[in-house]
Amino acid sequence: MTLNSPAEETNEHPGILQPDRAREYNLQSYKETAGTFTWQQAVQGLSAAPDGKWNAAYECIDRHVKEGFGNKTALLFTDGKIEETYTFEQVKDITDDYARVLQRGGVKKGSRVFIFLPKSPDCYFTILAVIKAGAIAGPLFEAFKEDAVKERMSDCEAEFLVTDSDLRTRVPEEALPSLLKTWEIAGLKKEAAASSSGEDEDPLVWLGEEDGMLIHYTSGSTGQPKGIVLAQRALSHQYISGRWVLDIKDDDVYWCTSHPGWVTGSVYGVFAPWLNRAAVVIHGGRFDAGDWYRVIEQFGVTVWYSAPTAFRMLMSDGSSFEDYDLSSLRHILSVGEPLNPEVIYWANRNLGVRIHDTWWMTETGAHLIVNLPSAPIKPGSMGRPLPGIKAAILNEKNEPLPPGETGELAVKAPWPGLMKTVWKNEEKYRSYFTDDDWYLSGDTAYQDDEGYIFFNGRNDDLINTAGERVGPFEVESKLIEHPAVAEAGVIGKPDAVRGEIIKAFVTLREGFEGSSHLEESIRFFVREELSAHAAPREIEIVDFLPKTKISGKILRRELKARELTRKKEA
Repeated sequence: MTLNSPAEETNEHPGILQPDRAREYNLQSYKETAGTFTWQQAVQGLSAAPDGKWNAAYECIDRHVKEGFGNKTALLFTDGKIEETYTFEQVKDITDDYARVLQRGGVKKGSRVFIFLPKSPDCYFTILAVIKAGAIAGPLFEAFKEDAVKERMSDCEAEFLVTDSDLRTRVPEEALPSLLKTWEIAGLKKEAAASSSGEDEDPLVWLGEEDGMLIHYTSGSTGQPKGIVLAQRALSHQYISGRWVLDIKDDDVYWCTSHPGWVTGSVYGVFAPWLNRAAVVIHGGRFDAGDWYRVIEQFGVTVWYSAPTAFRMLMSDGSSFEDYDLSSLRHILSVGEPLNPEVIYWANRNLGVRIHDTWWMTETGAHLIVNLPSAPIKPGSMGRPLPGIKAAILNEKNEPLPPGETGELAVKAPWPGLMKTVWKNEEKYRSYFTDDDWYLSGDTAYQDDEGYIFFNGRNDDLINTAGERVGPFEVESKLIEHPAVAEAGVIGKPDAVRGEIIKAFVTLREGFEGSSHLEESIRFFVREELSAHAAPREIEIVDFLPKTKISGKILRRELKARELTRKKEA
């Protein structure tokens, strides 16, 4: 076992994890940068965009070859059985060849091309090739079933599809009248190889900053998924957040565990790292703690971006990290849901690296609220607004609240990553904004005197118990600090006297058994460590918690629906 040294907690600021002051970060001073930065400076970090020529594939790959970095490693892949390595020059050649095949098949500027492939080099190459050809890429998560594929492709009238023979069986092509052509990746590769001469015309299509680049579908709790279109202008936002938040340097080996079918997997799995010339790692297998640690050791991963669910699973796995050399890790980030403080402390103690929570959404196109590597971390906080971003906590009248008060987290529009539109749904797009251009996130939070923002819950998740508003995330975070609790889901249960009471559903760590004594121990722990009004009045020990199949987020709404059904039946 080889690990880093943990970050220190000072007596003046107990609980706050300080940065390593000896390191050189791409953004050294938050205050100074936030006071002087303009988004035009981010555009200058790109190559062709300052001249009005936009194309994500060029900025991610081609320009590095043009600037003399063609032989630098761009991609490292393993699925546990095979390994593949590609240079930037090889990626350029492959994406050129794929783009030519797509164009000969009818793909043109503005075409909607869906990519339904496993997490693999060809998935990444095809996304870039689609954009290189001037089209809008629609990556689909490999676990989607027929209905999910159909509703997304049907909604935006998909014209083209690249998939493989296995996943193609889940595509109802006969029910997609807009679909003009489907390529299986093996056939596309064969056609590309047969026609590649290295002297063909450059397939790159130059675009404008408002031209579409990506379409990702949000999976809300109600209604059909909405198609969020990101424009080429998002590149400047993705570039600068990759530089400052991911802190990517030329020699970094970067691993984002998300599939490109989700916005994190495309923006921070494909674009931000390659815009900053990192070597990108792809792991094609399922989650396994040992496999994940092995990937870090094998490739010497330096920057690692994953999700709280994954980190909690690693934490509950015990001490298996001790069998691996993880000393290459210098920077870890998290996204997708709030990051429990206990997970941050666990990583600091056991891996010797702080985990930096980040907040953004599909609709925002890139990071908005961040914990920077050069700044202190307040566990439980999502961080502070990225330089160039203005955030506020609004009351019910959409007026900014003072520090310490809970309201809705909002961001002042516009910014470069902000969605261009919701596909064919202007009414939905407008619903995100107030009359004075605040983007409403739907998340409740509060901000402290130093600008750090703390998540409370979704608007409809907040619990109102005896006049006190309680955020379920805060209670869940405290619950998993109890030595017996592995995971927790917290809801408000209707109550005739208090309006709602707090009920917790918990799973137990190995070696613990449920009992009334244990439940009381857990309740007392929250009461003493957090507050009396936040202590669950009811605790139910369960074998598992309902989660989203994709991201592993705990489904509080399903827990609440189950509880309401019980109440009716009683």
